[in-house]
Amino acid sequence: MSKQIYLLLIIFGLFFSCQSHLYSQLKTVDFYDPSDEVLSFFEKKAEKLISEMTIEEKASQMVHSSMQIERLNIDKYNWWNEALHGVARSAKATVFPQAIAMAATFDTILIKNVGNAISDEARAIHNIFRQKGMNNEYTGLTFWSPNINIFRDPRWGRGHETYGEDPYLTSMIGRAFVKGMQGNDKKYLKVAACAKHFAVHSGPENERHRFNAQVSKKDLYETYLPAFKSLVDVNVDAIMCAYNRTNDDPCCGSNELIENILRKSWGFKGHVVSDCGAIFDINNNHGFTNSDLQSVAYAVKGGVDLNCGSMYNLIPDAIKAELLSEKDVDKSLKRLLMTRLKLGTIGNAEDNPYSNIQPDVINSKKHKTLAKKVAVKSIVLLKNKNSLLPLSKEINTLFVTGPNAANTNTLLGNYHGLSSEIITPLEGIVKKISNGTMVRYKMGVGINDQQTNRIEWSASLAGNSDATIAIMGISALIEGEEGAAISSNANGDRSEIDFPSSQVDYIKTLREKAGSKPIILVVNSGSALNLDEVEPYVDAILYAWYLGEQGGNALAEIIFGDANPSGKLPFTIPRSTDQLPDYKNYSMKNRTYRYLQYAPMYPFGFGLSYSQFKYSNLNFSDDFFQIGNSMIASLQVENYSDKEAEEVIQMYITLPESDYINPKFTLKQFKRVFLGPGEKKIISFSLSTKMLESFDINGNSKIEKGTYKITVGNSSPGNRSKELGAKLISADLDAI
Repeated sequence: MSKQIYLLLIIFGLFFSCQSHLYSQLKTVDFYDPSDEVLSFFEKKAEKLISEMTIEEKASQMVHSSMQIERLNIDKYNWWNEALHGVARSAKATVFPQAIAMAATFDTILIKNVGNAISDEARAIHNIFRQKGMNNEYTGLTFWSPNINIFRDPRWGRGHETYGEDPYLTSMIGRAFVKGMQGNDKKYLKVAACAKHFAVHSGPENERHRFNAQVSKKDLYETYLPAFKSLVDVNVDAIMCAYNRTNDDPCCGSNELIENILRKSWGFKGHVVSDCGAIFDINNNHGFTNSDLQSVAYAVKGGVDLNCGSMYNLIPDAIKAELLSEKDVDKSLKRLLMTRLKLGTIGNAEDNPYSNIQPDVINSKKHKTLAKKVAVKSIVLLKNKNSLLPLSKEINTLFVTGPNAANTNTLLGNYHGLSSEIITPLEGIVKKISNGTMVRYKMGVGINDQQTNRIEWSASLAGNSDATIAIMGISALIEGEEGAAISSNANGDRSEIDFPSSQVDYIKTLREKAGSKPIILVVNSGSALNLDEVEPYVDAILYAWYLGEQGGNALAEIIFGDANPSGKLPFTIPRSTDQLPDYKNYSMKNRTYRYLQYAPMYPFGFGLSYSQFKYSNLNFSDDFFQIGNSMIASLQVENYSDKEAEEVIQMYITLPESDYINPKFTLKQFKRVFLGPGEKKIISFSLSTKMLESFDINGNSKIEKGTYKITVGNSSPGNRSKELGAKLISADLDAI
């Protein structure tokens, strides 16, 4: 049972600020934040290079496969590289758990360490490639990661590339990843990270090249934009614009999105890159312009600096046709050259510390250990009847089954690299059990297999074993990007979220054959699967994502008790597809935990432990807000078990009723805390008036007067929550 304590906060007065945003700019020394002097140095070098280029040479530097300009000492450079959960599609590298699993850790320090490890490997790989003269795709230092779109609907195939459905969690995990990736040198970027896809992009995959996402100003500022703003605040170097239109305008060139919001309002100074082929789509799929020349002009003038594709080779023709000026081109090109200078890929950057990163970091023991740690912390325990788990390593007989038990593809996810060591669940389990354990393995059923005669024969082993571990679910072949998820029935998306019917039948048969003997269900998925049909037939459920190269070892540590589960769901798991709104409707009504109008099967933030926790004594530092001050919320958390554990403590705010629809409750802070057996700790959160903001239908932020409920617990409030207390606090916002 999840435990919650809540507080009622009464606000008197009203406060408005036109189109302000959820997150204030943070200036610290733990991310790349060059001085004005450094930026001025790079700017002058970029301007000098531009002054010596012909228009054809300028155009050649604005496509992702940029040509060499030997006389200016500019090497050929390919901008396309990927690092969603490890260096991808390149040399061997550590394969970390998929992005959605990183979100399930709720651990920003850990994910910053992941970003740092990935970028160390990226630099080492690049240094080797540069010495060999290799400069094709996936050799550079500009990585088109992370994907910080909001996972608004579980049917979206690319949702597992994201950090889930919540803007705050996405912001915190995303900025941690970017900090680790880009480094904190005072002059040079380690690599250039890229936040994508800007903006309002989350399916449908089969219409993405022509789709028009219609969204209200309230939803835009309250849900779809905050994570991008948060990453801009930590100087993410690039933003990738999306394929689709948003409110009629193609994103790659949208004056509202790129010029007004991204650059003017947020002060973004990096470069914007198109998604691959998106400039071609403007005319040929959206029908927004009448020619490719007009599309190029729209994109360049709209602030898209780099074309993933070749359309920008038409820039000289667009200038001749007076659709574009050379000044427009120079503005974009300067931003691109600034990135390359900050990376040290133009000229000799002898003082660049990252040029000395050695190959021994690549897929090192340290990074393998980190990959396992992330996987362990990401696994979510959803059910543990009669404290079945952890199992004893000395168990006499064990049956391991399911389509994902020995499936390396399920570990890799998409946008993945390849490691020298990829440990399947079967391998991890066999490695962990004692020498005296008799273990049997049969796949039993395919992901979508209907051959029931095989099902019944394999399932009989459950009756002859002390326990059965069924490793099931789906894979990135079923959910993923258009063209990549080759087993999807909807071009990468899923048309429904039901557990595969053949696997449901197999689980029922396992239960029939096993009798009262326990069945542990391990679910591999990057999105929400309806578990309603299978939950009654199993004794324990572990949600185990796409866990990366060390996934099998991590899973075995959880099952056999070397680690205590601490992952939390970064999205809601509904009870059926019928509970979901129209997929193509981008309104947030009845989407995600913040706006749900139904009781989910498992709520956002939920996850059990082998330990038990008690939350008590929620107190606040004052009875009202004072000018310029924050209020401190404190509570006691106790681990009243004999197992050490980590717990993710979450603070939510429920806004008052208003003349427009506000979220039911919203995550505002979280902390991952270690507690030894029997240990008690006082945990504090800082509550500012900024956290009370909401957005009206015009996208303006405001603080409503009325009663606010502050909830602190180990999941989002809901039917699995237990509320323990309340307190009223007044604040006169006219005095703030």
